[in-house]
Amino acid sequence: MVKFTVEDQEGNRVEHEAPTDMGLSLMEMLKALEYPILATCGGMALCATCHCEILEGDAELGEATDAELDQLENLPEFFDTSRLACQIRVSDMLEGAVIKLRGEDQ
Repeated sequence: MVKFTVEDQEGNRVEHEAPTDMGLSLMEMLKALEYPILATCGGMALCATCHCEILEGDAELGEATDAELDQLENLPEFFDTSRLACQIRVSDMLEGAVIKLRGEDQ
């Protein structure tokens, strides 16, 4: 299990615990937790509706892929710590991360 915190668009923070052995993406986990993630493309890194910002723990998650950057750069606003939740796997690398939902900002 891994613990991470999600900050919604209103600034409310909730800590969650998620299994690391199911092969889920962060997007899938956020949807299961009933956050308003559109995930229009179904996790193919084609729509950026699962845009999030990694407020803490971004170094552990590594760099965004070229496919992610292509989508993020088309957004009206993105940050150095912006990622697509569909491209992040729920794993030990998420431990302690703080994730701000941004997808609805578009």
